Amino acid sequence: MTLDTPQIADPSDRWRAKRERILDAADELISSRGLKGLTFGAVGEAVGLNTTSITYYFKRKEQLAAAALDRAVRRLDAMAEAAGAAPDPRARVAAFIADRLTQERRIRAGEDRHIAILSEIRALDDPLRAELIDRYKAMRIRVAGFFATGPAASPRPAPPRDIACAQVLLDVTHWMRAWLHHYRTEDFDRVRDRMVDLLAGGLAAPGGAWAPRPLEIDPPEKSGPSGEPGPEAFLRAATVLVNVRGYRGASVERIAARLNVSKGSFYHHLEGKDDLVMNCFARSYDRVARAQTLAMAQPGTGWERLADCVGGLLDRQFEAEFPLLRITALHALPLDLRVQALRGADRMARRYAGMISDGIADGSVRPVDPLIASQCLAVMINGAYDVHAWAQELPMTRAEAIALYASVLGFGMFGPQGAAG
Repeated sequence: MTLDTPQIADPSDRWRAKRERILDAADELISSRGLKGLTFGAVGEAVGLNTTSITYYFKRKEQLAAAALDRAVRRLDAMAEAAGAAPDPRARVAAFIADRLTQERRIRAGEDRHIAILSEIRALDDPLRAELIDRYKAMRIRVAGFFATGPAASPRPAPPRDIACAQVLLDVTHWMRAWLHHYRTEDFDRVRDRMVDLLAGGLAAPGGAWAPRPLEIDPPEKSGPSGEPGPEAFLRAATVLVNVRGYRGASVERIAARLNVSKGSFYHHLEGKDDLVMNCFARSYDRVARAQTLAMAQPGTGWERLADCVGGLLDRQFEAEFPLLRITALHALPLDLRVQALRGADRMARRYAGMISDGIADGSVRPVDPLIASQCLAVMINGAYDVHAWAQELPMTRAEAIALYASVLGFGMFGPQGAAG
């Protein structure tokens, strides 16, 4: 079944309205619990229907999940189309951010709901997974059109840097839901202005250069007894699988098969999948903290040290053998573990804020809002794994691709050092 296959021959308005209510409930469940928490029982309880009634609209859970995620992509695409009507790149970016903040205002007022977490697309099976990924990429191309100097809707191949700008813009606006609770709605206009300023001008003060020094982030991996994979190997395998297939798709069987060991070996090292994902988060946070610590010990300006840290972590993301765990994986965790993982992400971002503040103090970083900039920087680094495969197709080295991607927040989307296109 494809996404466009009709459920019935001639749906009535009443049928459509009830189907939308089911999709609304699915959106909330995917946003709060991931696909792991999406069940017909939970959806039926939310809309006042029994499981049999839900199957009248969606025969399988996979179809319901795909329909909800497809609607989420279409909602983002509609926002991008509206923002693309603004007269120039900066105005388009500002309009897109403003639309996302307006949505958050409506959510707080009980008039709207969150867009489903799009990273859950990876947990679906083909052909639904492939079709949704293609639709997401088409939506990203529309956002890349923001950075055209002429009309955003004019047909043209998107230059690589415009794709990078689009990915970063989508990531930082989607991640806002994780930190906007720190702000009252009265502050949203200021949040918009500070985000637009950051994306327009970047972090580096005029004259700053991208010349990151190498950091030794990962120690050598140790094997277990008799050459058996050690705990680090399980973390590496699980991290890659969660990033590629989502929490649900990273089954114990797949993790064990990737390492060519038995399920018994898995449970010898770990109690279960939630335990494994929390260990993966802890390992990712430790790697970021090590990169931050090593960079802060380097001589030079605040910007130079920040570039060292960002460059080292982006190299791990683009190399893709052992990337950082996707932050969005936390949505599938039980609430107590999710809160713990979010605290770790917040501590990581606050350390970036300190590094940014050091650079502002010595004049090597522009006077941006450190707290907002740190959240954007953290999710830009985390989301780099999404573009590593695309970057491998570019006619440039990995270092050049990293420099192109880093320039989006490093030097801004519209300035002379980071001119779009």
